Amino acid sequence: MDAITNFLLPIVQNINMYLSDYILIFLLVGIGIFYSIRTRFVQVRCFGEGMKKVFGKISLKGGKHKNGLSSFQALATAIAAQVGTGNIVGACGAILVGGPGAIFWMWVIAFFGMATIYAEAVLAQETKVVQEDGSVLGGPVYYIRRAFNGKFGKFLAGFFAVAIILALGFMGTMVQSNSISEAISTASAGVIPTWVIGLILAAICTFIFIGGIQRIASVAEKIVPIMALIYLLLGVVILGINFTKIPETFGMIFKYAFMPQAIIGGTVGAAIKAAVSQGAKRGLFSNEAGMGSTPHAHAQANVEKPHDQGVVAMIGVFIDTFIVLTITALVVISTLYAGGGPLSTPEGLAGTALSKATLMQTAVGTALGSQTAGNIIVAVCLTFFAFTTIIGWNFFGKQNVQYLFGKKATIVYSVLAIAFIFLGSLFPNDLVWELADMFNNIMVIPNVIALAALSGIVVAATKFKKDKKKKK
Repeated sequence: MDAITNFLLPIVQNINMYLSDYILIFLLVGIGIFYSIRTRFVQVRCFGEGMKKVFGKISLKGGKHKNGLSSFQALATAIAAQVGTGNIVGACGAILVGGPGAIFWMWVIAFFGMATIYAEAVLAQETKVVQEDGSVLGGPVYYIRRAFNGKFGKFLAGFFAVAIILALGFMGTMVQSNSISEAISTASAGVIPTWVIGLILAAICTFIFIGGIQRIASVAEKIVPIMALIYLLLGVVILGINFTKIPETFGMIFKYAFMPQAIIGGTVGAAIKAAVSQGAKRGLFSNEAGMGSTPHAHAQANVEKPHDQGVVAMIGVFIDTFIVLTITALVVISTLYAGGGPLSTPEGLAGTALSKATLMQTAVGTALGSQTAGNIIVAVCLTFFAFTTIIGWNFFGKQNVQYLFGKKATIVYSVLAIAFIFLGSLFPNDLVWELADMFNNIMVIPNVIALAALSGIVVAATKFKKDKKKKK
């Protein structure tokens, strides 16, 4: 295992360096700004409308639908995929490498990402296919084919499908199971081996995968609201303990977004590059806007108009980044950085053995005065977050397997996905994350190309809503 890691890790890290530091930032920020302008900042104008559609009809027991899902079930499935280890482990990794200022750049990515995901959801609704048995197929492969006819469109759609199967169906689930296994093993002081946790997780996921999208949505709509509320309550308790440090915490996020070298060391240019690239990379992994994953869930929604699901999709990014991820950041920074905390200087960080997988546990344990309690509480939260992400991502991958190889191939895919869930509990943390990052980054390229080409359809959807309001 060590030999494989030592060979692959530097190669994958070099690929990710170029993708994250250059291509990814340009594409994500570029398409987000483009759609913000084209839709006249739909994420601001229609934010209230989206909140009403989500929280005005929230339910934990939505019924089965003959075709697709309810709008809330589709959102819950999307959030189940979005709110995962990226909100805890990913955010902590961004802070460790890029400093507290990396969170500012994650906010920037998320703000423009709300316009991007609006476009993704609208296009997923516009291009979805309802089959004879009532099942719904939808996602980037279908709007990529709409954007580009002929061989180029077929190649681009196929390229995306292969990338997302590898990124989410296999590598991504390894990240989630790796994080669950490591967190629970740490909380049990090593009594429970990671491979045992991997086996149990694989068994539970097998039961859910067999039930298809209806069972996935049923699980998601029940677990997502509850797990989010529990995590937010934990964050509020910790911030209550650290309430005197909250102003300084926000100040550090904004200050070190532009002067990260003061806290992570190195030259000014290298430090800023690290902060921005970490914000972009971890922001993508957290909210998935522009990546092309959540449109598979939003395509399943039964809505009157594509715009309706577009504004609902925006709220998913808002909840993921501006609420859940921000809670993680505030807890970590207020506990370990603010007030001259142990990580407030480059020397302090260098003198610790903390990793992105253990940083949140350390912060919660420090605030509560019991590291054992911190380990257990965060392990439980992380388990629920990562578990729901696994079941959401499995469905996204399955949609693309069906597009490439037909419905019968999804059985083989599910068996392989379960095997990867178990393998994730065995592989080293760094290699698993780097592989997932690489395929996540690759997915962005064909998705953004199609988004740019189909902006006219998205703008027409927003204008339709505006014109209808005028008539009323």
